[in-house]
Amino acid sequence: QVQLVESGGGAVQAGGSLRLSCVASGNIFSVNVMGWYRQAPGKQRELVATITSPGNTNYLNSVKGRFTISSVNAKNTVDLQMNSLTVEDTGVYYCNVHGIVRRAGSVFSPFDSWGQGTQVTVSS
Repeated sequence: QVQLVESGGGAVQAGGSLRLSCVASGNIFSVNVMGWYRQAPGKQRELVATITSPGNTNYLNSVKGRFTISSVNAKNTVDLQMNSLTVEDTGVYYCNVHGIVRRAGSVFSPFDSWGQGTQVTVSS
């Protein structure tokens, strides 16, 4: 089982910055993709940014140039630096990790884990 612990959410005024962090722990053999999603009140969860093990990144169009995702593979961590925040960035942000775990008996299986979510509130 893989656990994700997020930190760094909070309240900020428009134009401000926040940095979210996520640490994955457990019998992780390898990580394929790490990412951040968000869900605003009354809206569906949407992908904000992802980063693959080789370092390829993908961003939601509305955050390009403002948000930066980064990871440290050896530590199974993924961060999201958010600059020039707007009211539209308000929501609960979730960390997501895809990879492979090593179970008893040297059995390897895929996993897809989610964090508990961290609130980001941007005021005008």
